[in-house]
Amino acid sequence: MINCPASCAFNCRNSVKLVLMKNLFCILFFLLISAVSCSKKEPQDLYPADSPKADYDTVAVDSFSTGAISVDVAEQIRMSSRKYQDSLKEVLKLQEQEKKIKEELEKENKKKAEEEKKQKASETSGSDVKKE
Repeated sequence: MINCPASCAFNCRNSVKLVLMKNLFCILFFLLISAVSCSKKEPQDLYPADSPKADYDTVAVDSFSTGAISVDVAEQIRMSSRKYQDSLKEVLKLQEQEKKIKEELEKENKKKAEEEKKQKASETSGSDVKKE
């Protein structure tokens, strides 16, 4: 062992006592903190009965699953497809009406052309009869 003078031995004993006291205070401090933090508390109600209800859909959607879309987006897709189908039907109806109108015009033009031919034929036959 190391030979220390008497005054040094006194200081060494006191320093050991101080270190032990500091350690004891630290241990007591940590025990006090853990006792306070782990004490029993009444659990707080995260969803009280008088809380307002949400007016919107709160269903969780897993965005990583295949084909996952939110309820709102799915409804918009359905509505847009209905609108699209309705617009296609309207376009088809308009095309049919245009075809009918064109057919009627063609029939009227044919009738007029036939009447004109008849008139020309009657005029030419009438003029042929006069010449003879």
